Amino acid sequence: MTRAGEQQALVSKPVMVRVRKDANTLSAGERDRFTTALATLNDQGAGLFRDFREMHRQQVALNQAHGAPGFLSWHRAYLLDLERELQRIDPSVTLPYWRFDRPAPNVFTVGFMGHTSPLGNVSFSATNLLRHWRTDGATGITRQPFFDVQNASAPVAAESATLGLGGQRPNAVFDNGTDSGGFDDMEGNPHGWAHTSFDGWIRSAGTAPRDPLFFLLHCNVDRLWAKWQWFNNRFDGTQPNTYFFRGSASSASATDIGHNLLDTMWPWNNVTGFPRPQNAPRTPFPAVPTATAPSATPTVGEMIDYQGFLDAGSYMNFAYDDVPYGVAP
Repeated sequence: MTRAGEQQALVSKPVMVRVRKDANTLSAGERDRFTTALATLNDQGAGLFRDFREMHRQQVALNQAHGAPGFLSWHRAYLLDLERELQRIDPSVTLPYWRFDRPAPNVFTVGFMGHTSPLGNVSFSATNLLRHWRTDGATGITRQPFFDVQNASAPVAAESATLGLGGQRPNAVFDNGTDSGGFDDMEGNPHGWAHTSFDGWIRSAGTAPRDPLFFLLHCNVDRLWAKWQWFNNRFDGTQPNTYFFRGSASSASATDIGHNLLDTMWPWNNVTGFPRPQNAPRTPFPAVPTATAPSATPTVGEMIDYQGFLDAGSYMNFAYDDVPYGVAP
């Protein structure tokens, strides 16, 4: 805090920021704390992780998260919800991201996300608790890469190309097969191409969260959005070049329910019944003492100003190791 016309700080306030880091550069301790917390949350299929699995299984649930402009906001909330549950187990844990446009040899190891056999079975070290992973009544993980995980990136658009995409526009790429050039196109490439660079569970939306790699993949998707926001000053959801559908589902020219700026998002809103699923496994959104946002029933628009850059009340207490605060100079 400074007086008008002065540069000297009068008041400072320490703030703890939980920083999400590149999975390929994590220390052994950071890596192990993350895998242990995730395995504990899963509890061999009996733990709270099953709620996160259910949120991304049936098509009616997937419609709340995919194929329309709310894709980025919904997944930002999904990741933050999971991260906060992991932090209840170990407060030091944050979600790491897999930079799928670069080689990441330290990610695909038995000590981290596992090593894939020629048959597609993923194996882990004796000290990696992900070796007990169990979902949908089955033990283990199925994943077969179509690229050299030790020396090559996934076959996706480079980060520079993704950051060069335009503003949020009607999602023409899903409406009629044309390329709108908006940032929402990144749901196809690099996001979708990262998924389909493997065979196995992670290739399909309904099974992808069965593989822990899903969350590292989506953390990078969110990081790309965060960096695009920083690079282009896209924190104000009321501006059409930040988010096109600025009303609610009842507004004129609205898009799908759950994808308009003022729409609350399932399942945290506890709204059930078609076109939403019949149940809401995660409600309300978990609050933490270190952040004021999002609300118990977050809207699409609430997830945009995650740093509290325009409104301090929007601060969510997470950041990325290569995304500065605010706007690029």
